[in-house]
Amino acid sequence: MKSSFRWYGDSDPVTLDNIRQIPGMRSIVSAVYDVKPGEVWPEDSIRRLADECADHGLIFDVVESIPVTEEIKLGKPERDRHIENYCENIRRCAKYGVKCVTYNFMPVFDWTRTQLDKAAADGSTSLVMYWEQMKGLDPLKDDIHLPGWDSSYTQDEVRDLIRAYGELGEEGLWENIAYFLRRVIPVAEECGVVMALHPDDPPYPIFGLPRVIRTCAKIKQSRRNYRTGKNQRLRVEIT
Repeated sequence: MKSSFRWYGDSDPVTLDNIRQIPGMRSIVSAVYDVKPGEVWPEDSIRRLADECADHGLIFDVVESIPVTEEIKLGKPERDRHIENYCENIRRCAKYGVKCVTYNFMPVFDWTRTQLDKAAADGSTSLVMYWEQMKGLDPLKDDIHLPGWDSSYTQDEVRDLIRAYGELGEEGLWENIAYFLRRVIPVAEECGVVMALHPDDPPYPIFGLPRVIRTCAKIKQSRRNYRTGKNQRLRVEIT
């Protein structure tokens, strides 16, 4: 069986040389990490990433991820420009062999954990979230710095985003997902790229933020309500 491995670029302490030694390893899952979300990835960066993988006998064929900006998720005026740039990024990635692009529609925080180095008996570490450590936390009142949260937001910006999503609600978020997919999916299909949606993590609302990609029933319900084109229901492929 052939496998893939996540690689965070040249700054990753796990090198391509390390990854290549894993039995059955075939492909790399990565992204361009030095471009602001919503902007176009330089072709040179994508080409260099693909060439580095090829130099180590590996294939760069999965992107995780091309970020969906808060402007797209919230339906802000800038979303059309960001979506156009998103589509261009799909075209450019496909040009260099990418077959799958993952993305998510999680408001503000891609994922939530309370610890990034939980030690196991064998000495390995993993990410964990303990609800008891979340109790009593209120980002609308307190300065909170959980592991993995985007440090590019100030505390005031986080509070503004949480309030904006509270006003948008689940229904509004579903509408904005459909708006995004109606424009992106046709481009992905033309390029032979599969768009794979990451489930919300955790799969329920936190801090009053709507989380909608959380159960099969919820996704099936949304597909009945929204269409991405003239005859296509909302298409959601879960990674």
